Amino acid sequence: MVLPVLGALLPTLTPPRTLPLPLPLRCGNGNGCGRECGRSGLQYGVMKTPNLIAPVITAIVIGLAACGGAPEPADLVITGGRIVTLDPERPEVEAVAARGQKIVATGSAAEIAKLIGDTTEVIELEGALAVPGFIEGHGHFTGLGQSRMILDLTRAESFEDIVALVAAAAAAAEPGAWILGRGWHQEKWSSTPEPNVSGLPYHHALSEVSPANPVFLTHASGHAALVNAAALELAGIGDDTPNPAGGEIVRSADGHAIGVLRETAEDLVGVHMESDSDGTLLRRAIDLASRECLANGITSFQDAGSDFALVELLKTMAENGELSLRLWVMLSEDNESLAARLPGYRVHRIGGDYLTVGGIKRLIDGALGSHGAWLLEPYTDLPGSVGLNIVTPDELRESARLALEHHLQLCSHAIGDRANRTTLDVYEEAYASVPRPRDLRWRIEHAQHLDPEDIPRFAEIGVVAAMQPVHCTSDGPWVPVRLGEERSRTGAYVWRDLLDSGAVIASGTDVPVESVDPIRSFHAAVTRLMADGTAFYPEQAMTRMEALHARTLGAAYAAFEEDIKGSLEVGKLADVTVFSRDILALPAEEILGAEVVYTIVGGEVRYRAREITER
Repeated sequence: MVLPVLGALLPTLTPPRTLPLPLPLRCGNGNGCGRECGRSGLQYGVMKTPNLIAPVITAIVIGLAACGGAPEPADLVITGGRIVTLDPERPEVEAVAARGQKIVATGSAAEIAKLIGDTTEVIELEGALAVPGFIEGHGHFTGLGQSRMILDLTRAESFEDIVALVAAAAAAAEPGAWILGRGWHQEKWSSTPEPNVSGLPYHHALSEVSPANPVFLTHASGHAALVNAAALELAGIGDDTPNPAGGEIVRSADGHAIGVLRETAEDLVGVHMESDSDGTLLRRAIDLASRECLANGITSFQDAGSDFALVELLKTMAENGELSLRLWVMLSEDNESLAARLPGYRVHRIGGDYLTVGGIKRLIDGALGSHGAWLLEPYTDLPGSVGLNIVTPDELRESARLALEHHLQLCSHAIGDRANRTTLDVYEEAYASVPRPRDLRWRIEHAQHLDPEDIPRFAEIGVVAAMQPVHCTSDGPWVPVRLGEERSRTGAYVWRDLLDSGAVIASGTDVPVESVDPIRSFHAAVTRLMADGTAFYPEQAMTRMEALHARTLGAAYAAFEEDIKGSLEVGKLADVTVFSRDILALPAEEILGAEVVYTIVGGEVRYRAREITER
């Protein structure tokens, strides 16, 4: 009797309707403070019309037992702790039940207990915090895995440390084999190497310890590289080699190449590296990245740039059930390749929602650390430079045309204020060219340094700011060196101003530029505390619920996926991240002590740090 009744009832219920733009989180207690004023007063960032379907379905499913028929047991039940859903109808529940990949019920512990059967896996949280599965809103998926297969330079405290690491690698390598590494940052070294150009070292020490092996060491940002004499010779780079468009061969005052390559100049050497013809190394990188993401509570990953060949491999893996977390990918190809390949090309929710190609990736400028960010005014510490423009405005306009034609989002890397303004200008032109209402949700990746006049334009145009809170606290000590105090105060990592203007923020880490650790990123978002204990313009901090929203529902919205993920609601994917402690309520100084204890993807536990209680 139940199913016919349900079939007759469903057409009368009001379905959920997501408005085109999530509203900024606000205090719901009427005082206008824009901060957290108690759990009962919080409103969530995506407004919905009343949704009666989920509670009715939950009630009917559970009510089967009362009608004399036992409900089908859930495959997984999570109970016994704080469960924050980001569902505006049920912001917190005591328990969640999943069957297959989907959530089938949320409610009280007593209600959900009726769905526990002999084969149900039950996770007793014992006070732990369960939230919607964390989404990496901007990272480099295979880059993470590849960074674990080469020299880790993130802990190097000086150029001398790097030389020592290369010397050890060269001693163990076959002659001619490449020595690769990533993670150095000259602003984080304890001393400035001599000689140097703007703090960047000459190659001679690397060349001395590795004369028979070419060396390529990528900057932490990915936007510059240190190379040795063997690599320069292999690439044919000499004192007279011209700079490529959008790149720079850094030279000494007397015109000699010092062994530092910025932006597109990296490709002059990169094209000579050994190829992975059979994909063995790439598959290993995917495996390593998957393991690290799951250990850090990441259930979905928005990959900021892969080519068609990598997408085809990922597609095969998704269809074969070989992906252990969900990927949403931006295509990183030139306009000519896109124009040739995109007609008829569609990769959408492959393998049970494990792979989607949703966007086109463009780099408008470089990174601030390598003086590659494109600025309206010169660098404070390099007055002769305003940075580098990599993709020209006309090239970006062509990418915009392709994105519109093929119904993809345009996702543009823009760090400097000029890069952001130029991108907003191109986006505004493109938006004006299509009939309204068409929900585009184009993104600016990083949106790191803005002119104050451009901050309101994100909400006005409808552009998502895909930002990385941990960049703020990692880079904060030297940002004023590059930009000066005024530009840093009014335009650097201005999350509060963007949210208050109505913009949507999707949060990530830019891994492997930074650690994929979600707790460190969350802490950065809500405290803006740097390593020395001082806060980088703390008035721009997010509230804790805003920070959670940016890593879950905000990131899902930024990929047109809020219908299947980002909150714990009946019918959505059962993707859940469990933290050992309540990062939404802990004193700020204790947040970094929390750990990821469970990562659940599609109702299946893919990572467990330790047993809480299971039965």
